[in-house]
Amino acid sequence: MTPLTHLPDGDDLPEVVTIGVSVSVPDPHGARIQDARAAHGDPQARSIPTHVTLLPPTEVPAEALPKIEEHLASVAAAHRPFRMLLRGGGTFRPVSPVVFVRVEEGAQECRLLEADVRSGPLARELAFPYHPHVTVAHGLPDDVLDQAYEQARGFRASFLVPGFSLSRFDVDEVWRPWRDYRFC
Repeated sequence: MTPLTHLPDGDDLPEVVTIGVSVSVPDPHGARIQDARAAHGDPQARSIPTHVTLLPPTEVPAEALPKIEEHLASVAAAHRPFRMLLRGGGTFRPVSPVVFVRVEEGAQECRLLEADVRSGPLARELAFPYHPHVTVAHGLPDDVLDQAYEQARGFRASFLVPGFSLSRFDVDEVWRPWRDYRFC
């Protein structure tokens, strides 16, 4: 395992790091959603791996990363693998220009996990109440969001969630998984 205090290429971390915590949507399901995002013209389609957010982008001091690692390991140890069913479309419009695939099974597990992740050294307020989902289109024109919604309505995928990932937003504006945490 690569320690968080150094990147794989050996460069030192900046003083402040933007991190996120999420449940990954495995391939082929994740690739299908990412391809749909790209087909809708979403400029973030290839820079964000397909996921269910547990902790949205959060700036933390690099020196806090060891304590955050301990916290996330403790959270993972307190949870068990669960089944996730993604099915159908939803939207946050008109509040936010987002179309998503609904988490039909596993939503309650995500809520409990999110609350545990977003505690201790990662405690923070959210701009909106937590709602587990998988984004398929964001910030696009209304007609494109309408089309994304119609296509998402037919989506269905089921898989086992074995854990979650800590990711970092890099200087090239791409989210990269950094460390995986397995449930017990």
